This record gives sequence, structure tokens and C-alpha cells, in this order.
Amino acid sequence: MPKVKTKSSAKKRFKLTASGKVKRATAFRSHILTSKTTKRKRKLRKAHLVSEVDTPAVKAMLNV
Repeated sequence: MPKVKTKSSAKKRFKLTASGKVKRATAFRSHILTSKTTKRKRKLRKAHLVSEVDTPAVKAMLNV
């Protein structure tokens, strides 16, 4: 049986933590930044975790 390929889009967007949770970047940080406050943009820099509901789907895309 052939190897299962990892989804290229998923491997660029998600990373696994040591405890098995999935990290992701925050949305709304790519453009139209002049209308967003400095405080909001600073908070958007931090990484967040994928919700527990979506974690199995992301792990399936990453073949974990």
C-alpha cells in the first residue's frame, strides 16, 4: 500500500505542540491594518490553538 501524503496546505499552516495540541496563526492580520488598533494587532501576533472540535480533522490532514 502506498504512503499517505500530507496535505501541503495544512503543513504550512499548522504545527504540533509537544503535548499533541495543534497551533495555528491568528486570522485578520494580513491587510487593511490601518483601521485596526495597535493593541489589536499586537494581540493578533500570538499563536492560538485549534479548537478541540477541529483538531481531529487537522491531525488527519497532517497524518498524525
